[in-house]
Amino acid sequence: RAVPGWRVGGPRGTGTWNELSHVDCLRCSRLCFVFIFSSWDETHFGKMGSYYINRTFFFDVHPPLGKMLIGLAGYLSGYDGTFPFQKPGDRYEQHNYMGMRGFCAFLGSCLVPFAYLTVLELSKSLPAALLTACILIFDTGCITLSQYILLDPILMFFLMGAVLSMVKCNACADRPFSASWWFWLSLTGVNLAGAMGVKFVGLFVVLLVGLNTIYDLWDLLGNLSLSLVMFGKHLLARVLCLILLPLALYTAVFAVHFTVLNKSGPGDGFFSSAFQSQLIGNNLHNVSIPEHLAYGSVITMKNLRMAGGYLHSHWHLYPEGVGARQQQVTAYLHKDLNNLWIIKKPDSDAADLSDPSSPVEFVRHGDIIRLEHKETSRNLHSHQHEAPLTRKHFQVTGYGINGTGDSNDFWRIEVVGRKPGKLIKVLRSQVRLTHVATGCILGSSGKTLPKWGWEQVEVTCTPYLKDTPNSLWNFEDHINPKLPNISLDVLKPSFAEILLESHMVMIRGNSGLKPKDNEVTSKPWHWPINYQGLRFSGVNETDYRVYLLGNPVVWWLNLFTIGLYLLTAISTAVALKRGVQLSSELKELSRVVLRGGGQIALGWLLHYLPFFMMGRVLYFHHYFPAMLFSSMLTGITWDTLLKFFAGFLSPSTAARRVYGGGILALVLLIMYSFYLFHPLSYGMIGPMASDPSSPMAGLRWMDSWEF
Repeated sequence: RAVPGWRVGGPRGTGTWNELSHVDCLRCSRLCFVFIFSSWDETHFGKMGSYYINRTFFFDVHPPLGKMLIGLAGYLSGYDGTFPFQKPGDRYEQHNYMGMRGFCAFLGSCLVPFAYLTVLELSKSLPAALLTACILIFDTGCITLSQYILLDPILMFFLMGAVLSMVKCNACADRPFSASWWFWLSLTGVNLAGAMGVKFVGLFVVLLVGLNTIYDLWDLLGNLSLSLVMFGKHLLARVLCLILLPLALYTAVFAVHFTVLNKSGPGDGFFSSAFQSQLIGNNLHNVSIPEHLAYGSVITMKNLRMAGGYLHSHWHLYPEGVGARQQQVTAYLHKDLNNLWIIKKPDSDAADLSDPSSPVEFVRHGDIIRLEHKETSRNLHSHQHEAPLTRKHFQVTGYGINGTGDSNDFWRIEVVGRKPGKLIKVLRSQVRLTHVATGCILGSSGKTLPKWGWEQVEVTCTPYLKDTPNSLWNFEDHINPKLPNISLDVLKPSFAEILLESHMVMIRGNSGLKPKDNEVTSKPWHWPINYQGLRFSGVNETDYRVYLLGNPVVWWLNLFTIGLYLLTAISTAVALKRGVQLSSELKELSRVVLRGGGQIALGWLLHYLPFFMMGRVLYFHHYFPAMLFSSMLTGITWDTLLKFFAGFLSPSTAARRVYGGGILALVLLIMYSFYLFHPLSYGMIGPMASDPSSPMAGLRWMDSWEF
C-alpha cells in the first residue's frame, strides 16, 4: 500500500521551499563561528589567493579556478594579500580574512539545498529529501571542511550543482528543447567546467554525467517514433552543452589565470624557460639572446623534470667510496655562475672558437660535442662507475685539465622530434645528451644528495633509453658575441603550448606528491568507516584544537545503507525480472530504487573506487565528494524501505506513524551524535580525550581517533 500524505505533488510541493529555506538558514548558522588563526591547508590555498591579488605567479598541482575564486573573494572583501600564511596556527590579527572564509562557508552551505533538491527530484519524497539534508547539516566533517579557506567546499559545490542540473534535465525529458531543458542542460555543462577547474577529481562527475548521457541517447535511439533527424538534434545539443561549453569555459579559466599572474614568483622554476621569459621580473623577461646554438657559446642547461634544476658543477670532489674521486656534477635549482658551460668540439686541437676572426659554426642535431665547465675548465664526463644514489646508473663527473680530458668527455646532442642536421634553438628545443662511449643518457634523478653534495640534486647517466623529463634538457642562458641577439618575444610560446605545458606539470606534480615527515595520511579503505580523522589545528592542551572527523552515526549509517541498498536493488531487480505482480505504488518505489538510487550509487562508486588505483599520497578529505552521494543514497533507501514496510500496515494512520516515526528516529539519532561530537568542528580546549577529566572523554570510540 501507499503511505498517504507523504508523496510530493500538486499543492503540497509548494511547502518544500519553506522547508528548504529553514534548512539552508540552519546550515549557514552552523558555519558562522570563525577562528582567528590559520589552519591546515589554509596556509596553501589562502597564500595562493594572496598570489592572485598580488598577480604573482605560482605553481599548484590543481587547476586554478578554486584559488582564483578565493583570491577574488578576498579582493572584493578588502583583503590586501599581505598575510604570509607561513604555518597553521598563525593569527590573522588585523588582516581581513573573513571574505575568503565566508565565501567557502557559503558554498559549503549550498550543498544542503543541492542534495535536498536532488533527492526530492529523484524520489518525489519530502521526508527522503529532509533526511538527506539533516545528514549533511549535522555532519561534523562537512562543517569543518566548509568553515576554512579550502578547495573542498568549492569542488563539492560544482559537483553537486552538476548532479542537480543533470537530474533536473532528466526530469525535462518529456519536453525536449524547451527553455527549461536548455537551461538545465547548459547549467550541467557550466558546473562540469567548474568541477574540472577546481580539481582533477572533478573528472569523476564528468564521467557520471557522460554515462547518464549515453544511457539517455541509447534510450532515444530505441524510440522508433523519433526520427533520426530529431535524434541528431539531441546528440548535437549534448555535444554543444556537455562537451564544447565545458571545454571552452575550462580553457577560459586558464586564459584568465595566465593573464592575471604575470609577475615572477615561486612557481617560475616548475615551467620551461620559454614560459618564464613572459613573466615580469624574471631574469629572462625582455632579454635578447642569440637564437641558435653555436660552438664557443656559453650556456646554461635546464632539466625538464619538474624542479630538475640546472646542470651544475663546482670544485668539490666526490668523497672516498662514491665512484671515482673526481669533480662533482649536480643539478642546482637556483641561478649561479657554476651553472655556466662552454660548448666545444670534441677535438681539443680545434681552433680557438672565441677568436673574433674565426667563423661561426652552429651546433646541429646529431653532432658530437664536449661541454667544458666555465669556472673550473673541467669537461662533463661519465664512466661505468655507479652513480652516488641511483643504482644501475652511471656516475657523472667533471674531468680533465683546462679542457683536456679523454674520450669519456664526448656527448652526442639530439633534439626530440627533429631530423639530423637541424639547428638547435635556445629555450625551445628539447635535447638529450647521449654519452658516446657508454650509450647512456644524461639526466637528473630528482634525488637529493647528502651534505657532501651540498644537498643538491643528483645527476646521473642512465642506460635506460627513454625520453622522460628527467633525461631532457633545454638551453636557457646563451652568450656568444659573434651572433646577433633576438628578443625572446620571438620565441614566445602560444597559449595552446602554455596550456599543454601547465597540464603536464600539474600531472607530474600530482604523481610526485609524497607524504611529509610526521604527516598523517590514510588509505581509501579507512574512509567509509571513519577510521582516522585529520588534525586541522592545535597540538597541545592550550591550543584551540579542531579535528576533521565525520559524525560517527552518519558515516556508519551511510556505510550500512550502501550494503542495504545493494540487497534492496538486487531483490527488486529479480522480482521485476521474474514478473512479480506489483501495485502501482510498489512499481513507483521500484523505479526510485533502481533509477534514482542507481544514479546516486554509481556516483558514489565513481568518486570512491578510483582512489584505490592512485599512487599519490591520499588524505581523509578526499572521500567527502563520495560521502555526499552516500548521504543522498541513505535518504532514498531508508525512505523507500520504510514506505515498503509501512505499506503492509492497516489502517493508514498506523502506517503513517511507523513511517514518520522511523524517519524521526533517524533524524534524532543523527542530531544526538552531532551534539556529542560538535566540539570536533567548533574547537576543543583542555585535556586530550584520553584524559578522564576531558569533556571529550569516552568519545574515542575507535583507538585510531586522535582528538
